[in-house]
Amino acid sequence: MSLNPDDGPAEEVEQPSPEMRAAFGATFAAAEHFATMLAEEGELRGLIGPRELPRLWSRHIMNSVAVTRFVREAAAVADVGSGAGFPGVVLAIARPDVETHLIEPMERRVAWLADVVEELGLDNVVIHHARAEELHGRASFDVVTARAVAAMDKLARWTMPLVRGGGSLVALKGQRARDEVEAARYVLRKLGAADTAVHEVDPGAGVEPTTVVVVRKKR
Repeated sequence: MSLNPDDGPAEEVEQPSPEMRAAFGATFAAAEHFATMLAEEGELRGLIGPRELPRLWSRHIMNSVAVTRFVREAAAVADVGSGAGFPGVVLAIARPDVETHLIEPMERRVAWLADVVEELGLDNVVIHHARAEELHGRASFDVVTARAVAAMDKLARWTMPLVRGGGSLVALKGQRARDEVEAARYVLRKLGAADTAVHEVDPGAGVEPTTVVVVRKKR
């Protein structure tokens, strides 16, 4: 759906399937509200392009759900470069037991995240207007997540110092994930990685598998 009448025909917003609804269970209403906010304001606020609306659920929301299976109960999670809220806001919705910290350096995106948290009434979210590096030595988390932020070697330098011993970096990646992991092998080892695994996660609901890189840090 286009928010500017001069932009041409409106893009149709993807509607969630019954399987997508089931993936959220009791928290689906909040997920649907978040999707509506993105459809109405996302393009205007420079968060997503109009071409993403027909695949809002399958490409973005369900893709983000994939991280939930790598987060233990009642974990403290930091999402680096939260942007529009992927995967951090989706994680906070799907897993109300998790304390979710959204780390975002851009002021306009921080304002958006604050609006979302208030509108959805998410009481398990803390927003940090900062770069990840600014929190090095000041905060640590059981899990650090990231989606479309940077290549693995650079991402590791930003995120691994935030991961507690025995915790994990959980990164949503694309088709070049294994190549990125190989290129970052030395950096990961230097930053305390105990092991690294690439998972192909099937979110269900007819959605394409999601590639998730999990880096476990030494205790």
